Amino acid sequence: MPNLGFSELVIIFVIALLVFGPKKLPELGKSLGKGLREFKRATEDLKSNWDDQMREAEHSIQETKSEIMSTTTTAPSHTVSAAESQPAEPIQNKPIE
Repeated sequence: MPNLGFSELVIIFVIALLVFGPKKLPELGKSLGKGLREFKRATEDLKSNWDDQMREAEHSIQETKSEIMSTTTTAPSHTVSAAESQPAEPIQNKPIE
C-alpha cells in the first residue's frame, strides 16, 4: 500500500465531505477511530497470546531436554554381581559313553 501524502489526504477528506455531508462526517470519523482502536487491541491480544504460547512451548522443550540429560548422565551403570565375576569352570573333555 503506498504512503499517503498530505495532498492525497486532503483530497480524500474533501470527497468524504461531499459524499457524506458535514453533519455525518464527524460521526464517521469517530466510528473509524473506534474501529481502528479495536483492531489494534485485538492484534495486541493476539500477539500477546502467541508470545505466551511460544514461551510455554520453549519452557516445555527445555524441561524435556533437562530430563533427558539428567537420565543419561545419572543412569546407573551395569553392576557386576559376585556370581558374574567368578571365572567359569574350565570345560573338561570327557569321553562320551
